[in-house]
Amino acid sequence: MTERAAQFTITLAQLNPTVGDVAGNAAKARTARAQARADGADLVVLPELFITGYPPEDLVLKPAFQSACRAAIEELARETADGGPAVLIGSPWVEDGKLYNACALLDEGRIAAIRFKANLPNYGVFDEKRLFARGPAAGPVTVRGIRVGVPICEDIWLEESEDYENVVECLAETGAEILVVPNGSPYARDKNDLRLSIAVARVTESGLPLIYLNQVGGQDELVFDGASFALNADLSVAAQLPGFEENITTLRWTKGEAGWRCTGPIAPVVEGDKGDYAACVLGLRDYVRKMDFPAYCWASPAASIRRCARRSRSMRWVLRMSAASCCRSVSPPRCRSMTRQNSPTRSASATRCCRSRQP
Repeated sequence: MTERAAQFTITLAQLNPTVGDVAGNAAKARTARAQARADGADLVVLPELFITGYPPEDLVLKPAFQSACRAAIEELARETADGGPAVLIGSPWVEDGKLYNACALLDEGRIAAIRFKANLPNYGVFDEKRLFARGPAAGPVTVRGIRVGVPICEDIWLEESEDYENVVECLAETGAEILVVPNGSPYARDKNDLRLSIAVARVTESGLPLIYLNQVGGQDELVFDGASFALNADLSVAAQLPGFEENITTLRWTKGEAGWRCTGPIAPVVEGDKGDYAACVLGLRDYVRKMDFPAYCWASPAASIRRCARRSRSMRWVLRMSAASCCRSVSPPRCRSMTRQNSPTRSASATRCCRSRQP
């Protein structure tokens, strides 16, 4: 094995895409790749369906939008002819008349490989079986001589059953050396513990290190907290990215007798009441910013939000909706308490939402 083959550098781009803004999301991918190149990375990884923003919902069914996404991916692929890092990016992909939730590997000026999501969630906030075709369980992709398994989000979440493919087992049996998992996983209280337990189970059954990359940001009623992480094959935490903020981190993996291993930065995890509050703040901020409200509504501290609320009937509606959507991630008593303490206006919708969730 050469010295180069014993090292593998991966940049994790935990970024905040905007649904529908294909050009803007592609620009974010370029910025991440530029930083990855400066860091000497072999591969930069972006979250699930990053080029569309997640979740794209019915927008992804429009042929013109599908074409715009494909054109953006093809342009990004051509740019990788400069000898810099490869790019692994999520995008919808049409093949043989079927629409897939896909990840594209872009390298050496071309689309080097495509992998499709096999297990489509259809519970809670997820509606992917209506939007996408189920992809086959496929083998790893090759980046700089390293075989990388790419299970996409739900592909690691549920145990094998009649309806679900054991994608990780398939990847391990076909020679994967490391698992890279792009995600669009919304925030909920104690979700970090659940994600970690799922990742530990997949590492245990495969014997492979795993990178869990999640997107960050608010999209309508959903909040994505990021909090991406990596596990070594011995289940030790190789890296932990911060929650509720964009972050680009480069991890340097080395291969020894026990396989690939990394020691990266460990950021504290925001949990409990602080996590709930951070989710509410991020969700409201991104709703206002992505809906292009006037700048004074979001560029200044909370006082400016109150000023905007007094002046704008629409903003008062947004604040009520934000308080109501916070009920999705916190318990009803906490939701009422946070609404009374933190919202500039009392929210009847939040109270109704809490009541509806009580047994």
